[in-house]
Amino acid sequence: MHTALVSMPFMHVDRPSIQLGLLRAIGEANGFPVRTVHANLDFAARVGTEYYQALADMRGRMIGDWLFSVEAFGADAPDQDALLADEFAAELSYLADDGRVRDRLTRTRDDDVPAFLDDLVGGFPWHEVQVVGFSCTFQQNTASFALARRLKERFPGIVTVFGGANFDGEMGLELVRSVDCVDYAVIGEGDTAFPRLLKALADGTDPLAVPGVASRHGATPAEPPLEVLDETPVPVYDEYFQRAEKAGLLPEVVWLPFESARGCWWGAKHHCTFCGLNGTTMKFRAKSPERVLAELATQARRYGVFRFEAVDNIMDPRYLKEVFPAVVDSGSDYEFFYEVKANLTRAQLKLLAAGGVTHLQPGLESLSSHVLRLMDKGVRAAQNVNLLRWARYYGIDVGWNILWGFPGETADDYAKQAAVVPNLVHLQPPVGAARVWLERFSPMYTRFTMRHRAPERSYQYVYPKTVDLDKVAYFFEYEMDDALPAETYADLASEVAMWSDRWEAKQRPMLTYWSSPGYLRIYDGRHEGREGTYTFRDTLARIYLACSDRPTTASAVRNKLGLDVPVRAIEDAFAQFEERGLMFLDESLAVSLALPATRYR
Repeated sequence: MHTALVSMPFMHVDRPSIQLGLLRAIGEANGFPVRTVHANLDFAARVGTEYYQALADMRGRMIGDWLFSVEAFGADAPDQDALLADEFAAELSYLADDGRVRDRLTRTRDDDVPAFLDDLVGGFPWHEVQVVGFSCTFQQNTASFALARRLKERFPGIVTVFGGANFDGEMGLELVRSVDCVDYAVIGEGDTAFPRLLKALADGTDPLAVPGVASRHGATPAEPPLEVLDETPVPVYDEYFQRAEKAGLLPEVVWLPFESARGCWWGAKHHCTFCGLNGTTMKFRAKSPERVLAELATQARRYGVFRFEAVDNIMDPRYLKEVFPAVVDSGSDYEFFYEVKANLTRAQLKLLAAGGVTHLQPGLESLSSHVLRLMDKGVRAAQNVNLLRWARYYGIDVGWNILWGFPGETADDYAKQAAVVPNLVHLQPPVGAARVWLERFSPMYTRFTMRHRAPERSYQYVYPKTVDLDKVAYFFEYEMDDALPAETYADLASEVAMWSDRWEAKQRPMLTYWSSPGYLRIYDGRHEGREGTYTFRDTLARIYLACSDRPTTASAVRNKLGLDVPVRAIEDAFAQFEERGLMFLDESLAVSLALPATRYR
C-alpha cells in the first residue's frame, strides 16, 4: 500500500513536520512504503517567505484557511466576494504590501492558490500511490481539502486519510461527515491506528474495524493512547531537507522538531483553565532518558543539526536529573527549546543553560498570584518573576504572555500588575498582553457558563453551510457573566508596551548588585534619567541577599540568618525594598529583583 503524506500550508517552513516524519517512520516500520511531501515549502517559494510566514503566524482569523476555501469547496465556498478581507481589514493591514490588503489577499486566493495546486498535482507521481494522508494542525484544513479534491477528481482510486489536532474529538467526526474529499480520518493519536488502517486497506478488510478510524459510514472508538513512547521510531526528515534546498528555502539554522513526551503531567491533575491542548490525550507519557539521548545523537548525525525544538507540552522532571546532566557530561553542543512549568529553581535553570537550553516557554501568563490560582497554574507570581530573573542571568530566552479575562478576577489584580511592571523592565517582557482566547477542550469551554459563545466569526467565511461550525471550530468568541470592563486592563497593556519598548532600546535596562560579607551595592539602570546606586550594610544587606535565590517568607529569612528580631521587622525591611522597586512582594513571599554582577555562578 504505497502512501504519500502531505504537509500543506500553513505549516511553518523553517522546520520539518514531525507528524510527517514520525508517520513515515511508523509506516515503513510496518512494511508500507511511505513518501512525504512538504508542499508548504512550494507555496512559500511561490508567494515569498516573509508573506507566507505572516500568514502562517495569523491564528485567530483563519486567513490561511480562507485563502484555500474556494479551491476546497468550489461553488459552496461561502465567501466568493472576499468579504472577510473587508470585515477584518484593520487586523489584516500588516499584509497590505503597499496596496490594499483586499487586493493582495484576493490575488493570492484567485491566482497563487490555483497555480500552486496545479503544479503540485502535476509535479508529483500521484499515480504511484494508493493512499494520500494529510496531517492538519491550525490553518491546514482547507489547503488539504483543496488538494484532496483535485486528486480525487484526477485519480478516483486514491484513498484520502486525514488526521492531526484539527481532527481530534467531534471536530474530526464532523469534518469526515461533511467534507466529501475525506475518505477516512484517524481520531486521536495515529501510532497504531495509521498502520492498521493501511493494512486494512491493503488486505481489503473493513477499515472501520480499526480503533480510532472514522468515515461517513461510522466510527470506531480509539484505543487508549500509546503508553511506551520508546516504542515509536525516530522521525525521518530527509524529504524536507531535499525539498527545502531545491526551493532555496533551507534555513541557515534549522530547529529540528523532536518529541520526548506527550500529554501534560500538570494538566492531568489540574487542567489550566484556558488550555485547549491535549483534548483527548492528556495522560502524560515520556521517553526514557536513554532513548532521548540516543535519538538526539542519531538525528544530529543524520542531518548535521544540533538545534532541537521539543514539541512536548511540558518537560518531564526526570530530564533535569538524567538527560541534561548527561548532555553536559558528554560535551555535546546541542541547543534546545522546551516548554516547562514555571516553578524551576535557580539551580535547575543553571543546569538547563549548561545543557544547551537557550529558549523556554514556561507558561507564566500572569504576575498576580490570585489570577494564577484562577488559571489553576500551580505557581505563584513570585515564582514567575524569579524564573524571569534567573533565565535572564543565565542567558535563556523566555517566551511568555500576560493573559486576562478569567472568572473571578478583580480590577485590583490588574492595577497591582500595572504598578509593578516598571520594576521589572530589566527582565524579559511578555510577547504580548491580551484577553484569553476561548479554545475547545479547555476548562473555560467545557465547565463555565457563558452569556454568549459562538465559533470565531471568520469560520463563517471559510466553511460551507453544510458544515456545523459549532463542531469544527477550535477558537470561539465569548462573553463571560460578570466580566470586567475592557478599560480595567488598559493601564497594564500600556505598561507592557512600554516594557517592550525599553527592552528593544540600544542599552537594555539593568538592575545589578555587587556584594561582600555585610555589604551590598545595587546599580539601578532601569529607567533613563533616573539611574542611581543603592548601598546597604549588615542586616539589610543580608536580608536582601537571602531573598535572591528564590522567593521566601520573612519567617524563613529570620530563621536562615539567625536574626533575633520579630518577623514584623523583616517584613518592614521587605516593604522598604519594595518601595524602592528593588523587591517583588507576593502575599507572604518576597523575591529580590537585582541580579548578581558576576555572571553564570
